[in-house]
Amino acid sequence: MDGRDLVRAVTTLGTAQGLRALRSAWRRHRADAVGLAPRGAERARVPGPAEGAEPLPGGGTVRFARSELHIMVTVGGAVFRGWDGARPEPSYALGGALPEPDPRAGLEPDKDGGWQVVSERLTVAVSRHGAVEIRTPGGVVLRRDLPPRWWEPVEGGPARWVQRSEIAADARLFGLGGRASGPRLRDGSYRLWNTAPRPGFGPGDDPLHITMPVQTVVADAGCHLAFHDNTWDGRVIVREGQEGAGSGHDRPGTVELRMEGGPLRSWVLVGTPARVLGGWAQLTGAPALPPSWALGPQHVRPAGGEEDVRRTVEAHRERGLPLSAVHVGGGLHGATAGPAADLDGFPRLSVLAKDLREDGVRLVRAVCPAVSAGPEDVLYGQGSAGGLFVRDTGGSEVRGTAGRGDCVFPDFTDPRVREWWGELSGQVSAEGFAGMWLDGNEPVSCTAFPGATLPRSSRHVLEGRGGDHREAHNVYGSAMARAAYEGMRGTLPEERPFLLSRSGWAGMQRYGGAWVGDLTTGWPGLRAALSLVLGLGLCGVPYSGPDVEGGDGLSAELYLRRLQLAAYLPLLRMRDSAAPWVYGPEVTAQARAVLVERERLGPYFMTLAHLARLTGAPYVRPLWWRSAGDRALRDCEDAFLLGDSLLVAPVLEPGADRRAVRLPRGRWYDTASGRPYEGPGQVLVDAPVSRIPVLARAGAVLPVLDDDGGARGGGARDGGTRADRVGLEVWAPAAGRRGGGLVVRDAGDGWAEPEIERYTSRLSGGRVVVERATDDGQSVVEGPVRVRGLE
Repeated sequence: MDGRDLVRAVTTLGTAQGLRALRSAWRRHRADAVGLAPRGAERARVPGPAEGAEPLPGGGTVRFARSELHIMVTVGGAVFRGWDGARPEPSYALGGALPEPDPRAGLEPDKDGGWQVVSERLTVAVSRHGAVEIRTPGGVVLRRDLPPRWWEPVEGGPARWVQRSEIAADARLFGLGGRASGPRLRDGSYRLWNTAPRPGFGPGDDPLHITMPVQTVVADAGCHLAFHDNTWDGRVIVREGQEGAGSGHDRPGTVELRMEGGPLRSWVLVGTPARVLGGWAQLTGAPALPPSWALGPQHVRPAGGEEDVRRTVEAHRERGLPLSAVHVGGGLHGATAGPAADLDGFPRLSVLAKDLREDGVRLVRAVCPAVSAGPEDVLYGQGSAGGLFVRDTGGSEVRGTAGRGDCVFPDFTDPRVREWWGELSGQVSAEGFAGMWLDGNEPVSCTAFPGATLPRSSRHVLEGRGGDHREAHNVYGSAMARAAYEGMRGTLPEERPFLLSRSGWAGMQRYGGAWVGDLTTGWPGLRAALSLVLGLGLCGVPYSGPDVEGGDGLSAELYLRRLQLAAYLPLLRMRDSAAPWVYGPEVTAQARAVLVERERLGPYFMTLAHLARLTGAPYVRPLWWRSAGDRALRDCEDAFLLGDSLLVAPVLEPGADRRAVRLPRGRWYDTASGRPYEGPGQVLVDAPVSRIPVLARAGAVLPVLDDDGGARGGGARDGGTRADRVGLEVWAPAAGRRGGGLVVRDAGDGWAEPEIERYTSRLSGGRVVVERATDDGQSVVEGPVRVRGLE
């Protein structure tokens, strides 16, 4: 904190607010100086030689001279490893009951004084000095964790530790939450500390607001996911391997994890990408199913009142632009400070919400955790009287700066706080809001300084265990999302809650989706947004997306490319500045075509949402999802699969009207021209400014809205539900090959379990035959079916 910080604060927030922000930063600095004792001299420790073992169901405990390692293989094939007595619980990541140990797996002696656990899908081998290998049933090593090392303060305190792992020379690493520089994580250092993004962040601005110690590793030998269940500040250092040429030796890749404290415990899952993500969802909880309207185009109004919202909706209707929701508020300064705060400009909120809902549009409310510390604030009075806010080591409330004055922050790691906040969130639903958007929950206590947060010495309840902000920081956003989700679900139990959170941690998918930021950094922002969505999907968060920004001299070409990319991501939100009519009638017509196509694919998105809940598979998948052994696909970062049936190749460079697309194996059709292409390989496809290349897999059966669905937001107001208007679009399979697809017809936004329809397609006598699986076998589908690819 120096003169440059002061200039930045004043420039960003204005003189008065900038000085308040600087004062808040100074308070943080002093609080940490008093509340956190210096580490002083440290003592290094390694496990030492193995001295014995105790077999247990699913594994056992190996005792070393200076530590012990507990291993458990679960019935589902997941492997838990905990050092120094660490066990799977308590954990903010795990959802539901702890997986049962596999009774068929047990600890047994291995060669050279080591031990091993043999299970159906893998073998865990422990050397006599503490190295742990994860092997395939055939003996191929997928991951080798070297013996860990701890540094413990002599005077007492949390030990920091390092765990270095070796992976295959050909392996590629993905994940670690939302990373703008990915999705493939190349050589570099990646911090695990949720951080408020700078305005206009881009590929070089990590860390961002959702970091997770979740690694997805893809190699020729197989795929595996490694998760270190530790919420402290840390850093992952990646060094990719290199295969030896000729008779040269391979250099394995390394992943080094350095944590500032907390337990050394981890989970590993192996298998195909689909199996790995399925196991991860079973371990951390199924993704929350968004309501059907949440898969349509949404609009963000950071300012204004009731009449502004009505004008926004009417402007979309006049121009034939689909719209499913309007978000009220946005940004830390514009967001509502607490769910119970008043919204200026909305005197007839319930009437507005009812009118919009009848027109097929929902209202979503922006909420940030910062509560004004003014003595007249009712919310502050309630929380202060109950001791519900984060406190310092002296017992005083921790103060930050947000909006026009000081603020305090609820301690969402306290069950009492979550219950209180949940009741307030339920009031939001009762007022007519269909969902909530949680902003500024990194948490940000001083918006002028990058990485600003609560003092690290701040005290948290942490479910009764007690601890400081170093442990609670990364899970603060997830705990807030849990409180809001449970409150909304309790108020309107018959409806699925809609929740977006800017920050979170492993397991956040149980409560809703993630907002990954604004597309405001020019052309590099397109790659950053795609990277974030892909990375979050591989960490178990399938519903996410960026905000489409416009204006401020942004070219019409870049605006359209932003909108085209966002239209094929799960969450599609547009800011006020991104209203198409700002760019004139020609751009408006092109934007309308993009949004109408998104609406047409609504049933397909809804099917992907249900499958994500059931299987953990993200909507947006890397090209190697079904071909993990294809090295060329593992290195492809400029295209993605939308489900199994569509391949989307966004245009990421200015002035392009064609682009190269890397295809997985099989036949693919350009959905605009119907032209077939054969993979694997790279092809050149047309990409005019009006659209981006989208290719359909041969044989795919896609659920879409009937042609008469058009650009109508909200299916019920035009007669019938969306489920009634779902038809099938089938792309002709290659000769001698079969295709197919799954369809889930979501008849409403409740909790009823819909039927999963299974279809197959084949060529017979020059025509495409589509059959549906039934209890009695297969029945031919007569209609409505639109066959494409035979032209």
